[in-house]
Amino acid sequence: MSASSPVVTPEEGRALLQLARRALETWIVEHRKINPPAPLSGAMARELGAFVTLHTRDGSLRGCIGHMMPGGPLGREIVDLAIAAGVHDPRFDAVTAAELPGLVYEVSVLSPLEISRAEDVVPGSHGILLRRGHRSGVLLPQVAKEHGWDRNTFLTHTCMKAGLPPDAWRDDATEIRTFTAQVICEQAPE
Repeated sequence: MSASSPVVTPEEGRALLQLARRALETWIVEHRKINPPAPLSGAMARELGAFVTLHTRDGSLRGCIGHMMPGGPLGREIVDLAIAAGVHDPRFDAVTAAELPGLVYEVSVLSPLEISRAEDVVPGSHGILLRRGHRSGVLLPQVAKEHGWDRNTFLTHTCMKAGLPPDAWRDDATEIRTFTAQVICEQAPE
């Protein structure tokens, strides 16, 4: 998937963002899980890996959960991932009802994984799934771009996220897989 071949149309992207927002808000306020619109069609019906990321108004990360491999239709995945990003990201306390109006939602729809070599990683274009033994770490393509990281820095941070030594990406026993993402973002609230 590249910027020239989007999987999700602009209209579908808006619908995915609205679905993610409605899913988390309903979970937090009403303590119930919503269903995606039925019947699922277009991108919502496709089985694709995805992430839902939550930011605060100032751009700080508030939660991010995703699946590299599809676990069902994208519409259902987005509902589950939005809730998980808001209440199950182990790095953060659960989102509160008071925080909901100030959250900015981002949905990343992933391409299939490809086995890669370190020298083939293009920061800002590729995301990385790095694995050695039972440890793995993932960073989305936009992370390198947001931080201005070069290839080595991006690989190093992915190793650290996996709980591996920072230079584990240089070891032949470490598997590197890359993917691209179509990133759909809300505008920050005023």
